[in-house]
Amino acid sequence: MAAKDKDISAKNRKAGDGKPAGAAHASKDQEARAQRELGIVGPHGDMRLASVIIEGYSLELRDGDGFVGDVASGTAFRQMLEAWRRLYAVMDGKDPLGSKSTRELSKKQIDALAAKSAEAARAVEHASEDYALQLSEVVQRFLKQPTWRGVERVILGGGFHQSEFGGRAIERVRALLKAAKVPLELRTLRHHADEGGLIGWVHLAPPALLQSYDAILAVDIGGTNVRCGIVQTHLHRAPDMSLAEVPRREKWAHARDKPRRDELVEGIATMLEDLIAHAEKKSIRLAPYIGVACPGLIVEDGSIAGGTQNLPGNWESTRFHLPRDLCERLPHIGQGRTQVCLHNDAVVQGLSELPFTQDVKGWAVLTVGTGLGNASYTNRAPQKSK
Repeated sequence: MAAKDKDISAKNRKAGDGKPAGAAHASKDQEARAQRELGIVGPHGDMRLASVIIEGYSLELRDGDGFVGDVASGTAFRQMLEAWRRLYAVMDGKDPLGSKSTRELSKKQIDALAAKSAEAARAVEHASEDYALQLSEVVQRFLKQPTWRGVERVILGGGFHQSEFGGRAIERVRALLKAAKVPLELRTLRHHADEGGLIGWVHLAPPALLQSYDAILAVDIGGTNVRCGIVQTHLHRAPDMSLAEVPRREKWAHARDKPRRDELVEGIATMLEDLIAHAEKKSIRLAPYIGVACPGLIVEDGSIAGGTQNLPGNWESTRFHLPRDLCERLPHIGQGRTQVCLHNDAVVQGLSELPFTQDVKGWAVLTVGTGLGNASYTNRAPQKSK
């Protein structure tokens, strides 16, 4: 079957690509007025920023019945590791990684098991090699797509590379790309995986708003975890936001608790309320703005048009509007109305690297998590580093 490409790009993206939010029978004027009253006009899913153009994201290359990116996700690595440990269990009569299922093992636990046992180390090494082969193929496939044309650097995000086995797999990917004579620089996210998807919001928030406050609130929703944090801009020390940091964050491994969709939203609101209280206690001036990153195709009205299969419940329903539902659950921040803005999680995580990509024109990000997120960018005016 021929590969079929699906992408949301700066050229083809427009309001109305997805399903409308709010009451199904409300007119556009009524919906716009309701959103203005709640302070959640957006812009959601903005693709053209002052210093960078988001060329596209959520590129889905079909190969047979599945997506090419699925073979290079964090879930795919665990499936590869599961296959190798089963093989070794048959060959040696015992499982090299013990009795705990692969799905339940944390990255730290896998590293620890590989350090203790030669058999476990071999199983992990084989899985890492399989994964590297798949990821290198995915990168090369992506580079052939229109929205990735001109990409000079790919940044790998997510927490995969923060493990010992993940770091070795990434080194192997570099070697494979070099052997294939692919003119590409491969880097890893400089921020911690729990913070990159929060820090990226300083490049999406209204600049005039940031000038008047110390920090914003940000949320990063993934298929396994949700992270909320206070992001301090340090704008007056570094106008390019290169010193932005997360002084306080909270993390919920929601996949273990299996919440319903609305329970997940309620849990996020509770985490944000705790962060608002912390900011008040520490005299951190919060802007009345919350950036929310989540998987999927984000429409300008704040609805989600697809790509949320790893989240609980139906996030694409016409009766569900994440920015509005969050706003309704939260108190006002300061004196103004709180604005909740939505964008794709890979886009936001990639934007955390924006101050450090000014030596190239085209670049992209791949986020290795429950799935494989992706986004590509073109800097408007790159400046060569000294």
